[in-house]
Amino acid sequence: MKRYIKLTTAIVLAIIVTACKKNDFSYPEGYVGSSKITTYATFTVNGDTYMFVPTGGTYTEPGVTAKEGDADLQVTTTGTVNTNAPGVYTLTYSAVNKDGFPASVRRTVVVATIAPDAAAQDLSGNYARTSNGSVSTWTKIAPGVYTVFNPGGAPGTNLTLVAINPTANELFVPLQTGSDGSQYDVEGETLQLGPPARYSWVIINPGYGTAERTFVKQ
Repeated sequence: MKRYIKLTTAIVLAIIVTACKKNDFSYPEGYVGSSKITTYATFTVNGDTYMFVPTGGTYTEPGVTAKEGDADLQVTTTGTVNTNAPGVYTLTYSAVNKDGFPASVRRTVVVATIAPDAAAQDLSGNYARTSNGSVSTWTKIAPGVYTVFNPGGAPGTNLTLVAINPTANELFVPLQTGSDGSQYDVEGETLQLGPPARYSWVIINPGYGTAERTFVKQ
């Protein structure tokens, strides 16, 4: 019985000592426990993330800078813009921190020829897909040039594409890299000015079916 009491007392004392022992937060600089802290590059994108240049015009790069904390990082740009060829161009700006971890941001440059009748009209607003009521939002970024959020009318998606209205009754969505980094093409674009305005198209991407999608302005 005495041995049992002594053993129990020793266990209790061990628990008390362990509970009272302070946690050691004196980690080496740059670490939490055994985990190393890394700081990814943060970017400052000068100018707009979506830009428009008329066909044959001049594209002037506004520039992008990157920092890791207070330290400047070198920025590498991939992609080019051919202002003599209409299309949607993606420029990617990348930087690598001191631990070798990369980060990047993108800019989209649209090159197109817009007729005066299309430049004078405004297609921006919300459009509901006829099959399910899901809303697609158009935002005018330049005469005849729009960003389209949720272009597939698919609830829960987070995708933006560029649509071009080159003439009053014409709609064109070039092959492009979407805001999610995937490639998208669109076929069978039609536009009716209404009122209410309505349009249809087929999105070409593995994540979308081959059905035509029709939207009506709200």
